[in-house]
Amino acid sequence: MSQKCPRRKFLKTTAALSAGVWLVGGSRRGARAELPNDKLNIAVIGPGGRGSANLNGVASQNIVAICDVDDRRAGKAYQRFPKAKKYRDFRKMLDKMESGIDAVVISTPDHTHFHPAYLAMQSGKHVYLEKPLAHSVWETRELTKLAAEKKVATQLGVQRHALPGLRRAVELVQSGAIGTVKECYSWINSTRGMPPVPTATPPVPAHLDWDLWLGPADDRPYSPEYVPYKWRFWWDFGTGETGNWGCHILDIPFWALGLKYPTKVDVEGADNPNPERTPKSMTTRFEFPANDKRPPVVLHWIQGVPPILDELGLGKKEKGMNNLFIGTEGMLLCGFGSHRLLPEKKYEDFKEPAPFLPKPPNFYKEWIDACRGGAPASCNFDYSGPMSETVLLANAAFRAKGGFTWDHASLRPVGNPAAEPYLRSTFRKGWEI
Repeated sequence: MSQKCPRRKFLKTTAALSAGVWLVGGSRRGARAELPNDKLNIAVIGPGGRGSANLNGVASQNIVAICDVDDRRAGKAYQRFPKAKKYRDFRKMLDKMESGIDAVVISTPDHTHFHPAYLAMQSGKHVYLEKPLAHSVWETRELTKLAAEKKVATQLGVQRHALPGLRRAVELVQSGAIGTVKECYSWINSTRGMPPVPTATPPVPAHLDWDLWLGPADDRPYSPEYVPYKWRFWWDFGTGETGNWGCHILDIPFWALGLKYPTKVDVEGADNPNPERTPKSMTTRFEFPANDKRPPVVLHWIQGVPPILDELGLGKKEKGMNNLFIGTEGMLLCGFGSHRLLPEKKYEDFKEPAPFLPKPPNFYKEWIDACRGGAPASCNFDYSGPMSETVLLANAAFRAKGGFTWDHASLRPVGNPAAEPYLRSTFRKGWEI
């Protein structure tokens, strides 16, 4: 990767992999071969903020290392797990502790998802990764391919996948309650974006390693306008509300309709996108090809409120709703915890089908079980990779001021070459792949 990522690590990794060492359940687990009921040795990268919930989710295992560029953000985790080795640089952690780590939990800002996940999987570590899967379509595809190649257990942090209300919506669509679905509207009712441009450059706090926080991103002066949260709305670091919420919300149609790669993406109202900051609103449209269970599907992704809600007399009153499926026999309005079949009069006497999706285990437990050789976790990268790519395609079309036909095999935006730079990643010197 760079002079900062010692060559001996890759030599050791290559040697181990070429030896064909297979451990529990056909998954590679570093140098430790253990029984399926043994606890995993887990390293946690980014234990503050959202990372604290992920740490809680795997706390039943052996937390052997904690890595964070911010000592203050990581302080509670350090106190809770005093025996865990402490690092600021995940590259040094993965190098020095290679044989002592089975799995890695990554909860860093979007622009630093790719590098730790890539390094971890290269050396056979299982990975739990926060959404969106990566910062660009290219990064996402590379991680998806690598996970399949190394046969490691993966899970994307879209934990709402296990909610009973979300699963009920999937069951209603798949059972044919509203007929054949040909269109779906998905949205996040938010105007977050376009944060203030920093006007001052105060000193970097002593508890923060700013250079490591930047990681592969271009160098710039520190500002509290980026850290610890507003990075999400700067293109160099985050993916906006689309990246923040898209994987959660699009999980419902992706699962219900068996979606994978779109063939076309269009965008409205992207005449003057800001080159540095994410927008307060966005309207995009995807076309998905038919599969063996359904015809082609049009999926709308909107940051804001879809006009069709007002057209149907629903408006903003539907609190908690974020998807509207339109079928040949009716409509399903739903969210993570509730749903309505429309028109209501038609469905007054409708008897909903009995639940048929298997009851899920704890979202973290199913990943831990997969690491031990069990069934793949429900949001493994085979499933969540294409979903994450779709979210990032919306951003690329917006930034490129127009849609394109999507050649997913070659990652080419046919008809709009201006989108190319927004699909692939460039890394500053010392972070090249």
